[in-house]
Amino acid sequence: MEVRLPDGPARSRCAELLLPHLDSAYNLARWLSRNDADAEDIVQDALERALKYSSGLQGTNAKGWFLTIVRHACYDWIGRNRPAELMRGDNTDAIEAASDPRPTPEESAIAAADARALVRAIAELPVGFREVLLLREQEDMAYRDIARIVDIPIGTVMSRLARARGLLRRSPLLRAVAAQSTRTAGNER
Repeated sequence: MEVRLPDGPARSRCAELLLPHLDSAYNLARWLSRNDADAEDIVQDALERALKYSSGLQGTNAKGWFLTIVRHACYDWIGRNRPAELMRGDNTDAIEAASDPRPTPEESAIAAADARALVRAIAELPVGFREVLLLREQEDMAYRDIARIVDIPIGTVMSRLARARGLLRRSPLLRAVAAQSTRTAGNER
């Protein structure tokens, strides 16, 4: 990902504190926006915001501080471009209805081969669950840090994480892959 940094003293501070966390920022933005190009724009916007408000960085947790800014930039972008997605809340019926519970064997084999089913199932989670799951499982962040980034109590982080995992367990996409794997394993015996 290519980023544009302004010239001057803010550039060196930004490079020192934020550039090491660009991959994490991009991952969060990509998962929340579900689009590579939009994620790049969101991260660029977040970098500009971070530079503007760099005096707000307290302590040594630059990653958490920057990911909080990225998250806010994502929600602002989603609000401007896909406001209906924010209104969905935790509409779990949409996840269960998102795909046919009996995909073709070809679809199951493709999904199992490269884990696309998991990526799709995660992408279909409501944004609030998706962000907590991503920060915990992919970024390996502590609950306390996630709570700060998302601006919710730690108990809510744990609750959302449990709900996200439960929704994934019930995902028709993942159930179809598991069923296909079981059938394939049974045929090999």
